[in-house]
Amino acid sequence: MAAVATIPSKALVLFSGGQDSTTCLAWALSQFAHVETIGFDYGQRHRIEMDVRRETLRELRTTFPEWSTRLGDDHVIDLAVLGQISETSLTRDVAIAYEQSGLPNTFVPGRNLLFLTFAATVAYRRGLDVLVGGMCETDFSGYPDCRDNTMKAMQLALSLGLDRKLRVETPLMWIDKAQTWALADQLGSAALTNLIVEHTHTCYHGVRGERHDWGYGCGECPACALRKAGHAKWRAGLV
Repeated sequence: MAAVATIPSKALVLFSGGQDSTTCLAWALSQFAHVETIGFDYGQRHRIEMDVRRETLRELRTTFPEWSTRLGDDHVIDLAVLGQISETSLTRDVAIAYEQSGLPNTFVPGRNLLFLTFAATVAYRRGLDVLVGGMCETDFSGYPDCRDNTMKAMQLALSLGLDRKLRVETPLMWIDKAQTWALADQLGSAALTNLIVEHTHTCYHGVRGERHDWGYGCGECPACALRKAGHAKWRAGLV
């Protein structure tokens, strides 16, 4: 179990209810004196994550009472307009494929930029000074809004635009999925990794029928493939 938080900063975690954002939430709870969460309903095909995230938060509070005292309010933002203007496989019933640009059609243009902007607005009102997100350059699909340079640029723009220093933390930026499983184990031992397997959702297709060793999902989409391979590598001790 990670040490008790000693940093007085207050954080807002972009929390989808998936493996990455749950690991980031655990990381934030181990770091900061007060942590709140924010989720976005944007018409995603895998909207089941909006239900799963509530269950995951409830299980975190129950399983880790020492974190529960620092885990504050959850905020849900209706961003249906993003789904209305996005022709992607995450917002439309179309097959996952690569576009001529080289990006997969799971890329929702502007999604993380909007998420961070709305999160910063909530953070400003709530007196929170750190935004935490699960963006990653190591195990990602080429999304430009997951890159470290984008996060640094957003941190600067948000701090200038709000006239208040705001940090954007991305604890998964330089680690792969196997290392993400290892980080969860480091933060909360088997209690946290088991919680992630049982309660989080990452599958792009929103499938929660069969429970695999690595969690629920179709087992075939890019998100499931990464999670499955990372879990196998971590369990094999190859991290």
